[in-house]
Amino acid sequence: MVERQLRGRGITDERVLAAMAAVPREQFVPAALADRAYEDGALPIDDGQSISQPYVVAWMTELLHVEQGSAVLEIGTGTGYQAAVLAEMGARVRTIERIPTLAETARERLARLGWGGSVEVIVADGSLGDPANAPHDRILVTAGAPTLPGPLLDQLAEGGRLVIPVGASGDQQMVVVTRADGLLVETPVGPVAFVPLLGAAGFRPAGAGPV
Repeated sequence: MVERQLRGRGITDERVLAAMAAVPREQFVPAALADRAYEDGALPIDDGQSISQPYVVAWMTELLHVEQGSAVLEIGTGTGYQAAVLAEMGARVRTIERIPTLAETARERLARLGWGGSVEVIVADGSLGDPANAPHDRILVTAGAPTLPGPLLDQLAEGGRLVIPVGASGDQQMVVVTRADGLLVETPVGPVAFVPLLGAAGFRPAGAGPV
């Protein structure tokens, strides 16, 4: 996986490659799909969600420019795989999941595999970020938002980076947002396809009332 799917397709950050090699992906996919854990593609997980393909995880991590000790806010815990990769790189991760059962399973898994001390799993509306612990050095969003969520932009630290898919389903762009001297700079870096970011600052869940 690391040599063919990641290094072979342009991932050059050796710390990212080492973390991807160290985290056992088969522990983060449904047991029935364990033999497909290292395939070059996304896989379904519980509650209609998915775990991104290895290349996308590595690419987003590389775009984030994680440093030892970086305070990273992740939106969309899923199985906890992305959080484990970030923790393996020395980040302090707070990860938000809106589905309680996914959050609890991820929390138990991360603790069992040794990353529990570096990752805190929270159940909340991730589109609103984590204002109580802002500003955040890095913010990584693993679901597609209709537009850049204002709360996440407000919570990005000076010198920080936000990596997020933006756009309607089927027409999303990965966007890197940086804050320098108080100014936000948005840079689209490529087309992607993610599940929707549901929440008050994302797509409204089906049946939700007005804001």
